[in-house]
Amino acid sequence: MTSNVGNRALYEDGDQKNVPQSEREQPDRFKEGQPNSHKALDSKDERSIANKLAREEKRENEPEGENSEEARESKIDSTLPARMHGNEPSKGAKIDQQLKEEEEAELKKKGAFGPK
Repeated sequence: MTSNVGNRALYEDGDQKNVPQSEREQPDRFKEGQPNSHKALDSKDERSIANKLAREEKRENEPEGENSEEARESKIDSTLPARMHGNEPSKGAKIDQQLKEEEEAELKKKGAFGPK
């Protein structure tokens, strides 16, 4: 039986074939084993408990990194991280800084807060 619908060219696969997998361009693979690629507390991570404990011990002994300097400075001025990155501080950061300054002024007035 033959079909009476359409032209024979409609059913030929000339331009409808997919390129074989072997001929496709392969994207560069992401480098395996990137540092900090595991989340420390990921429940789906298959590392053993011993490996997790060893990593936490190592992390405790590591010197503080770049982020910790920014964290220390943000404790002094909560608007500083945003300004360091060239952004306007959020409303919450501005309010936090204002409250912090008010509390420090109150403590200085009472004599319970000294310069650090």
